[in-house]
Amino acid sequence: MVLEIADIRIHPGQQADFEAAIQRGLATVISQARGYLRSQVQHCMETPERYVLMIEWATLEDHTEHFRGGPLFPQWRAIVGPFFAQPPLVEHFQALG
Repeated sequence: MVLEIADIRIHPGQQADFEAAIQRGLATVISQARGYLRSQVQHCMETPERYVLMIEWATLEDHTEHFRGGPLFPQWRAIVGPFFAQPPLVEHFQALG
């Protein structure tokens, strides 16, 4: 299992619309992706324009090749991309042990 963590900054004042959009995108697009296991979104209490999206993938390639290189990625970005104040910082993690 690989954990994708995306640090997302959105434009000020768009929290409610972004939260609806990201939930819609997760339910209708990301959940259909090969290797998708589960996801969670966290909202920063100190910085209202900051969110952390965590997605568990079966393999790194399920995210980096199959999803990012496939037809679902443009659909995802069309839903959430307009809210981004800057490109998200995306990194991948794996559990120790």
